[in-house]
Amino acid sequence: MVARLTGGLLRAVLMMLLIATPSMLLQTGGSGTPEIVALVALAAGLFTAVEYTSLSPSLVEFRDAPPFNRIRFATAALSVFLLSLLAGHADDASTFTALIAALTTPLGHALDMPYSPVRLVMLTLPEGTSGALADQVRVGAALSYLLSLASLLIFVALLRFRGWPMRSGNFNVWINLPTFDPTSGPDVIWRLRRDGQVNLVLGFLLPFIVPALFNIGAPIFGPIDLSNPHTLIWTMTGWAFLPASLLMRGVALQRVADMIGAQRERASAREAGLMPA
Repeated sequence: MVARLTGGLLRAVLMMLLIATPSMLLQTGGSGTPEIVALVALAAGLFTAVEYTSLSPSLVEFRDAPPFNRIRFATAALSVFLLSLLAGHADDASTFTALIAALTTPLGHALDMPYSPVRLVMLTLPEGTSGALADQVRVGAALSYLLSLASLLIFVALLRFRGWPMRSGNFNVWINLPTFDPTSGPDVIWRLRRDGQVNLVLGFLLPFIVPALFNIGAPIFGPIDLSNPHTLIWTMTGWAFLPASLLMRGVALQRVADMIGAQRERASAREAGLMPA
């Protein structure tokens, strides 16, 4: 109980620090006013603490199957941190921010190729966008997208070489998939594979669909003001993090379906007397 409480409080503090990172590193205000940031950070921390200290989960998936959520959090935190440093480089340059800018600028130009997700993001910028802002958007999109791909590769490697999630103990479907009801609907394996495939397709298409939706909605709602550094940071992070998160969830659901299928085969073999109990 003490370990669960301590872990939940630590995760809550880390979540609050994630939300507050842009405001702590940037000097500009705008949408990142301290009052709004403090309120959002407090709400996110409270939600995280409740989820990870309670015995019965409600929304957070794979709560007891590390490092699934740890990889996702580390990806989002690193993206927010690096984008915040890049956004503040023009106002408060330092050796560290200059080094990050020097490393990421070529990366942005390398990934800004025809039909790439980064190029589609660049096409959402309105006419008359300054060159400096265009460079910030290009670098931010490339960096966040590359981090999301790296997180996916790390998770697949853990699944392949470390046998996730069984290395972390017994897998409890109720705790790790609280929104999934295995007793309703068709066969549970079929449903898990279907949901996993839907997540994989959405995760692959979202980086291409979201910029198109921005272009479609711009005449109605107006373009997103990416000149605000806070908007730029969270837009680029969310644009890359959500597809990667869906891809990871799709892979994880396929893995759970394979585990249930293997368990059924072993149970059938025991009933047929082909395996010892």
